[in-house]
Amino acid sequence: MTRGPAAQTPPGQCPQGWQHAHDRRAHRHLGPREDCPQCVDHLRNGCPYIVPKDA
Repeated sequence: MTRGPAAQTPPGQCPQGWQHAHDRRAHRHLGPREDCPQCVDHLRNGCPYIVPKDA
């Protein structure tokens, strides 16, 4: 699991999108200007899960 700001996804956010936006390790394996397949899938198909907001 991640540590720091990406460790806990805030309500109303997608966990994968939040991690990929705030954790450098998520894209470390990519080359310069190489797209992340998971991020491209999210952009095309949307987020499969959003952390519920508190009522």
